[in-house]
Amino acid sequence: MLTISQALVALIVFLLVMQFLNLQQASKRLPPGPVPLPLVGNLLQLKFQFHRDLLMKLAKTHGDIFTLWFGRTPIIILNGFHAVKDGLTTHPEDVSGRLLSPFFKTMAQGKGKPLDPSFSLFHSISNVICAVVFGYRFPSEDENFHKLLKATENIFRFGGSLGYSLYEFFPWIMDHLPGPHKKAFSSYGVLNSFAREEIRKHLERGTPDEPEDFIDFYLAEIEKAKDGTKSAYDEDNLAHSVIDLFLGGSETTSTTLHWGLLYMVAYPDIQEKVQQELDAVLGSSQLICYEDRRKVPYTNAVIHEIQRFSNIISVGMPRICVKNTELLGFPLSKGTIVLPNIASSLYDPEQWKSPRQFNPGHFLDKDGNFVSQEAFLPFSAGHRVCLGEHLARTELFIFFSNLLRAFTLRLAEGVKQVNIEPVFTSTLQPHPYRICAIPR
Repeated sequence: MLTISQALVALIVFLLVMQFLNLQQASKRLPPGPVPLPLVGNLLQLKFQFHRDLLMKLAKTHGDIFTLWFGRTPIIILNGFHAVKDGLTTHPEDVSGRLLSPFFKTMAQGKGKPLDPSFSLFHSISNVICAVVFGYRFPSEDENFHKLLKATENIFRFGGSLGYSLYEFFPWIMDHLPGPHKKAFSSYGVLNSFAREEIRKHLERGTPDEPEDFIDFYLAEIEKAKDGTKSAYDEDNLAHSVIDLFLGGSETTSTTLHWGLLYMVAYPDIQEKVQQELDAVLGSSQLICYEDRRKVPYTNAVIHEIQRFSNIISVGMPRICVKNTELLGFPLSKGTIVLPNIASSLYDPEQWKSPRQFNPGHFLDKDGNFVSQEAFLPFSAGHRVCLGEHLARTELFIFFSNLLRAFTLRLAEGVKQVNIEPVFTSTLQPHPYRICAIPR
């Protein structure tokens, strides 16, 4: 006769076997991929990591569209330029759903001297977003700004950690445990409180006849919706939108510029060519505007190569099929998660002459004219393309061009080489570095 413990073990084994068989049956209806295991899916094979190079390695075995299982949830991976482009643009409306992960769902509910340029870059870029969203800029010594900076840093650092992966896969367990996710939630609370305080201030002063910033425009839409018609415009959505704009608009562009300065130090010959072009075409005093990019093809090519080579988003943002559809010959059911591996397009050896090298020539023809590349998808593609693409392009060109025209960037004294390997957080960050900015 079986004891209680033996019966319990037998039941667990039976349930695991049944889930394994169910996973195998479900896998037959999806693109191929590594064999999923009960409870964890492919997490053990992935070593609880989700890096761009690992996905590209798996694509060599399973093809450019394959399935990974996160527990009992299948995720369709698109790898390589053609798969990413076709998957996101052939039926863009079918894969336009936005995935709200457990972590973000919980958050929503709740002078010539060596210097580290990271703070100055973040301060400058975020102030552009602040002017658009709040209607004013922060002075660099402002205490609230430093709190926002620290909170943003905590959230993005947590996003690339093992703790984040564990929370995504096992939120019902992690909610009851201490850990870095609690600090990340607290940091999101700082941003949420600041956003709501700004909304309150705007409400107190009233919406002007001519709206001056994003909050003004949004509050005007809320006022219009008070006629009784159902509307998605409300103060909760406004607060979340403000946070999204601040996080997305500040971190990504400043990190790209952070990489750009590092590459200029690492490749001084490229830096010199950029400066020669800027001096010859724009001079030392002309106000630089975005339209000037057409006059300086080499500088424009360098900026595009910075975006391609740094590839700060790494994998890409997941989409959800909003209805039954077909993707690259595979039928997918409504609710299926699709994840484009953007890095595989930016490093696709069939699209780029030297994908693993920093080479502005990728964006130049034989005559030195700038040429766009179809595989250049740092802002993704389809219906969920980055909302701030135009603003980001404008900021990158104006900030980078002005910095290179005004300064020559060199390694700090005693430093012989730089590390251009990324640090994996929510965005791919350069290792901390110090450079000398020599006025020209």
